[in-house]
Amino acid sequence: MTTSNDSVPAPARGSRRPGAIYIVAIACFVAIGVLLVMGLEHDPHKIPSPLIGKPVPEFRLPAVKGRTLGLASADLKGEVSLVNVFASWCIACREEHPLLLELAHRKIVPIHGLNYKDAPDDAANWLDTLGDPYTRTGVDRDGRVAIDWGVYGVPETFVVDTEGRIAYKHIGPIDAQTLNEKLVPLIERLRAGTGSASRQPSPQP
Repeated sequence: MTTSNDSVPAPARGSRRPGAIYIVAIACFVAIGVLLVMGLEHDPHKIPSPLIGKPVPEFRLPAVKGRTLGLASADLKGEVSLVNVFASWCIACREEHPLLLELAHRKIVPIHGLNYKDAPDDAANWLDTLGDPYTRTGVDRDGRVAIDWGVYGVPETFVVDTEGRIAYKHIGPIDAQTLNEKLVPLIERLRAGTGSASRQPSPQP
């Protein structure tokens, strides 16, 4: 007598159900999305500097080759000033350089340059070729001073008030909108005594 077998045969070893594959794929997409969101939330352009409202770090640096005035923390007291972190190898620095020259020509504020991890001849040639907007320059060959300033990369620009406190930090190249709508009005307020370093907004790109 024959008997019928109604059981479903087991799938071959090593095969996978289509549903499981889809679940794994969806889980991967979700994980990637979470990582992307976390990356955006940690965008350094959106991280407020912990030095806002605090005195500039103590430092003393020699001048860029061919210049006579170096840069030290003591030079950043008594007047509102701008400190721009730059390097000859920095492409974005080249983009913002004409605006720094324009700002220097307008004589709105003294601009000081912090030359970051640059070769002496390269930094000198760069300024000689493109123009030198800086009142003082400081050579930070090993980048230690930039670390004390909380620099993420170049270029970065800081507004320093008359008491030598950091009032504002801009990460990345300055554009015309940033210059005219943020930096210049802030400089004017600080000069007039109506701005406070401790109350300035965190930097935005």
